[in-house]
Amino acid sequence: MVIKQVLNNNVLLTTNKKNQEVVVMGKGLAFKKKPGDTVDSTKIEKTFILEDTGIANKLAELMKDVSGVYLDLSYKILELAKSHLTYKLDDYLYVALTDHLSFAISRHENGIDLKNPLLWEIRRYYKQEFQIALKALDIIEKETGARLAEDEAASIALHLVNSQLSGENMASAVQVTRMVNAILNIIKYHFKIEIDENSISYERFLTHLRFFAIRFIRREASDDTYDDFLYEQVKKKYTKAFECTERIATFITTDYNWEISNDEKVYLTLHIHRITNRLELNNQLS
Repeated sequence: MVIKQVLNNNVLLTTNKKNQEVVVMGKGLAFKKKPGDTVDSTKIEKTFILEDTGIANKLAELMKDVSGVYLDLSYKILELAKSHLTYKLDDYLYVALTDHLSFAISRHENGIDLKNPLLWEIRRYYKQEFQIALKALDIIEKETGARLAEDEAASIALHLVNSQLSGENMASAVQVTRMVNAILNIIKYHFKIEIDENSISYERFLTHLRFFAIRFIRREASDDTYDDFLYEQVKKKYTKAFECTERIATFITTDYNWEISNDEKVYLTLHIHRITNRLELNNQLS
């Protein structure tokens, strides 16, 4: 096999005999290597095929900022999921889950553990995915020493569910699209920016907004058992993003007669800060 792209010292992209893109992992596998070099097969520890040709670029973009440790975790979790689930998992999960784990473990190490407002619903309605996600927490703890809460298991389960989420009826799909679009427009207007729709942060936020909108359509209420200290800390630390969240909350109340919980405000604020802060940093560097 010939190296097509080096993602980091331990991860590279190549192709197999069927001309399928293959991600190959191994300690020091890509160290001092470049495209066109031959892959050292003796160092290969893990291999997975990417059936979606567009995923490789997304993965390459992500690996610029994220340690290969998180991709390795995602690989182990998804191999576990594939052995238990009957439906096919989307290749994009390698990107989405790696990004999520990096963010979640980093937050945990900084003492910020978020409550998942859908924990009860996920545990009840997606039992198989949730059980896999609980085992994923064991894998994460074994590999990193970080013991994440069940709320993170719910988030991991949602990634699995999102890979095979069956659509609502057409009217609901339109409503989801309109709500998501309106929220994104509020963010763009509030910050007077154009969001980078090709970024990983944007795609992850978009997934969150879709589930947010679907919860509204299904009228899924969440108990507002938020962490008051965390809420106040996020409100104080991310002032601009929180102000935008308040505008979104006002819009949702006025147009949809739905009150956003403080838990949801925390999630929205963190996501908004992430996508806008990265964009501001990129603009400063350019």
